[in-house]
Amino acid sequence: MGKLWKLWVLLLMIGIGLVAWNVSRQADQERIVYDDEQKGLQKQIIIYFSHVVAENTPKGLAAQKFAELVEQKTNGRVKVEVFANGSLYSDGEELDALLRGDVQMIAPSFSKVTELIPEWQVLDLPFLFRDDDDVRRVFTGKVGAELLGMLEEKGIKGLAFWSNGFKQMMGTTRPLIEPDDFRGLRFRIMPSEVIDKQFRLLGGEPVAVSFDHVYRALEQHEFDGQENTISNIYSKGFYKFQPYITISNHGYLGYAVMMNRSFWDSLPKEIQQKIAEAMTEATQWNLRQSKAQNERELQQLKQQKSVQLYLLSEEERKRWEQKFAPLYKEFTRQFGSRMLNEIKGFRE
Repeated sequence: MGKLWKLWVLLLMIGIGLVAWNVSRQADQERIVYDDEQKGLQKQIIIYFSHVVAENTPKGLAAQKFAELVEQKTNGRVKVEVFANGSLYSDGEELDALLRGDVQMIAPSFSKVTELIPEWQVLDLPFLFRDDDDVRRVFTGKVGAELLGMLEEKGIKGLAFWSNGFKQMMGTTRPLIEPDDFRGLRFRIMPSEVIDKQFRLLGGEPVAVSFDHVYRALEQHEFDGQENTISNIYSKGFYKFQPYITISNHGYLGYAVMMNRSFWDSLPKEIQQKIAEAMTEATQWNLRQSKAQNERELQQLKQQKSVQLYLLSEEERKRWEQKFAPLYKEFTRQFGSRMLNEIKGFRE
């Protein structure tokens, strides 16, 4: 009787085990099917967006705005992770990182792109733009589209032009008003053939230094001057070391927002469309924001007792333009006059 009872118990346990195993197997199968479906529905696309300026600058704010718009328009399907202040790559590294596919988006200054496409030197020419309306028309018009299209053969998808603002001259020991005031001084510049020649025409000594090293270089008194926008001068505290600021509006600092072409091509068409929509909105926002921010922070600089601001007169501006005339002649000799004429044509 005891043996028979043990046998029944054993058979019962085996039966219960088989039932439990079958239920568990069916549940696992159901979970696998569900998870596969959910994976297809919920798979998130991550875009790393690297840039080298502070979060509170026109580019930094526009990058954040773009990220918000993309998330809204794709219902969270696409997430743009913004890395500011060169936390991923310096401005000397980010273009190579984009081409390698280590990062999906960057927004380098025009000057960095001239190393890939020499025709982009046109955007570094001094006194190219008269005002913010000129900038807007070129950035969002035919010339802007043509310049962005040149990136295609380099493995880059050009998305938009963003604005930082007009550049001003800064000096450490004295105001920079007449062309002769630059003679013999050492200037920090962005890597750019046109900008290098600009300062050499003024008799200065230009030295290319990446943006993330500028503050340290100023602390160590390595330069007598530089050119930069009011938003960069104020947000980075450059005015603490170079308090003589000439409001010259002689050049323009803008950025090419770009994406790795292979990554862009891998995106579904509907996602590309949503990203393009977000970029258009973010660009229009940036153009308004950069103008307002530079105007606001110029007023804040005026409140700094250590800062000496000088507004370049129309006569003084003409003397600067005459000094820079050879840059236009050389650009025309190398690349022709068509693009310059199209940019100037907007003013007619």
